[in-house]
Amino acid sequence: METIFMAQFIGALYGLLAVIFGAFGAHALKKKLTPELLQSFETGVKYQMYHAIVLLVLGFNLSFDKPLDSWTVNCFIFGTLLFSFSIYALCLGAAKGQKPRFLGPVTPIGGLLLVTGWALLLYSFVSNLI
Repeated sequence: METIFMAQFIGALYGLLAVIFGAFGAHALKKKLTPELLQSFETGVKYQMYHAIVLLVLGFNLSFDKPLDSWTVNCFIFGTLLFSFSIYALCLGAAKGQKPRFLGPVTPIGGLLLVTGWALLLYSFVSNLI
């Protein structure tokens, strides 16, 4: 799949799902999650929406003529997937009295990919000035 299409498609999909998950958290999970878990769930939704918007902006503005553009988009796509969706799974698992331990390290790996995406984007901007 072409990277420009992936950025736009995944950005729109993440935005759609963020709205759905946000409503699900606000209504269906409000009575099932503790305030701390609900706050964590909302953090996943916020980060997902922020990066959905970033992916859409990048999909419409990057030329994708350099590998750096694709690396940046991929870091945002996979970082969001690992970060936000692992938070959702951890929160839903905790609500059911389960603690999927294998997901514990997944969230920070997703966060590291998001940080890397932002660093690559910053590098791209700076290298264009030089």
